[in-house]
Amino acid sequence: MGETTEAVSGLRRLPWKTDSGKPAFLATDDPNSMLSLMADQIEEQHLTNASTILGLVEPMYGPEARLTAAEAVFMLRRTAESLAAVIDVARMRGERLDSE
Repeated sequence: MGETTEAVSGLRRLPWKTDSGKPAFLATDDPNSMLSLMADQIEEQHLTNASTILGLVEPMYGPEARLTAAEAVFMLRRTAESLAAVIDVARMRGERLDSE
């Protein structure tokens, strides 16, 4: 989760991994290719998920919150997963900006 990946010149890193767990890359500069559009949709879904999770957990950590340990661990895991995905999206978009 949240590993650092070096950008590969001329390639777009995709928001999924290969079967062997390595970063997947796309070798096209066509932003309208099927894989580019799919990657855009997945990145957008990661951002939407993060926003949803934030909205769900915000009321859970206020002064009136009464969480069990299991609920707190579950909340923390989902939040961490979401944060890792959003960081990856930011890095991937940064890599694309650097290559322009």
